[in-house]
Order: sequence, then C-alpha cells, then structure tokens
Amino acid sequence: MPIKIDLQYAVQSDCPKKQQFQQWANTVFTHPALIDRAKAHKQPLLSLRLVNEKEGAKLNQTWRGKTGATNVLSFPFETMAGVDLDFLGDIVICQPVVILEAAQQHKNLTAHWAHLFIHGFLHLLGYDHIQTAQAKQMEQLEIEILAQLGYANPYE
Repeated sequence: MPIKIDLQYAVQSDCPKKQQFQQWANTVFTHPALIDRAKAHKQPLLSLRLVNEKEGAKLNQTWRGKTGATNVLSFPFETMAGVDLDFLGDIVICQPVVILEAAQQHKNLTAHWAHLFIHGFLHLLGYDHIQTAQAKQMEQLEIEILAQLGYANPYE
C-alpha cells in the first residue's frame, strides 16, 4: 500500500514536488530491511511540512531546546490503544537549511532533499542515531535506499 503524504508548503520555491516525496517514501517501504514494518501498515499516512528558517528555528527551540533552524525534525506518532489510525507522524524540513547545506557540502540538491526526507522517515519508523550501533544501522539504510534511487552516499 502506498504511503499517503499530507504535504504542506510554508515556502514557495526550490522544493521537490509531492510526487518526488511520494517516490522516496515508497522506496523506503520497499527496502528489504523494512518490508515487515511496511506490512504492518494498511493505509500509512505521514505529514510533511516544508518551512522557512524562522519556523524551523522556533520548532527546533520548542522541541529540542536548540537555537537556530535545523535541516529536519521528526515527530513519530504513537496511537492510543483501541484507536485505528495508521498515522506515522510528522516530518518538518527547513528549506533554506537544505539549500545552504547542499551548497556548502557540494551535494546535489535533489539528493540532499531525498536524504533528509529519508532520514526523517526512518525516525518515524523507530530508527535513531543516539547510540553508535543504531547510528550505523540507520546510516546504512539511508545509503542503501539512496543508492536504490540513484543517489550517492551522503556520508562520503
């Protein structure tokens, strides 16, 4: 079942279209390591909001206690017992930060968008990078999914 994305543009330009995010999301769910997680969802939905630097900074301060905008924030959703809702959570990507990072790191802009979306999506699926072993597992998944999409390893 394809993932439904509720996409909100709080910025007007230089952002991928919904179809692009849809392709990336479906590629995540078809990765062999994620098939079992995908099968657990009948009608998965996620919310994706593309924001400016001001909103990104406010969210980063509110939810992480950190100053300034960050590239991607993820908010996994935990449903209450007895509630039949297949909502995975929210991803917020700060468009100016993505563009700046891609330029500073000499990365393809579309590939960087894909990487950050996939990174945020993996957080919604329960992956994290707090501990070294978890970080390596998450990074490897990102590398493999991006390669499947034809993008280079973002960590090189």
